[in-house]
Amino acid sequence: MQLPYKIENNTRIFDWQQTCHYLIHIGKLRYGQNFTLHKEDLKIIYRLVLYIIRDEENCKQRNIDINKGILLLGPVGCGKTSLMALIQELAFPEFRYRVKPTRDIAFEFQKEGYDIIHRYGKSKHPICLDDLGVERNIKFYGNECNTIGEILLHRYDLLIHYGTVTHATTNLNAEELEQMYGNRIRSRLREMFNLISFSELSKDKRK
Repeated sequence: MQLPYKIENNTRIFDWQQTCHYLIHIGKLRYGQNFTLHKEDLKIIYRLVLYIIRDEENCKQRNIDINKGILLLGPVGCGKTSLMALIQELAFPEFRYRVKPTRDIAFEFQKEGYDIIHRYGKSKHPICLDDLGVERNIKFYGNECNTIGEILLHRYDLLIHYGTVTHATTNLNAEELEQMYGNRIRSRLREMFNLISFSELSKDKRK
């Protein structure tokens, strides 16, 4: 598959149509031949692509800060996880990230304890925390911990001190996130993330 850009003066120049074809091609390889990009999602995908290729000028016009991460909001099944996994194929290597389900992190904490918070909260590599809010508080030797909330606090510090970005997806709105993680986390989310939202009416692509 042809790459969706050409290089001029040491700069990657992307073609939007070719970028869509490229993402569909990679999506079919990963998720099966029925994968496609839906017309109603193209505006969101365009914003994500501008961010991931670090098109600073166009990002500024759309109030996207390339020095923050992406918090992608939307209903169940709208394609948040697959899009966050796919768009990093367009990123420079140093900006690529691992997509990690928060539920898996919570279960790892149950088995391994507080080392998990350091593993994901102290790593200076970008990460995408998938499905914020679906995990539950887990006890380790009787001590209950909001594992993801603690990781978010640590990663906020990484952003402030080292510029390390964190990405995330969630089915929750701002009020539900605050209820889940507290006002302290919600205030930091604004500093950590660009919020990009699917419509509440977005259809479930898994059906």
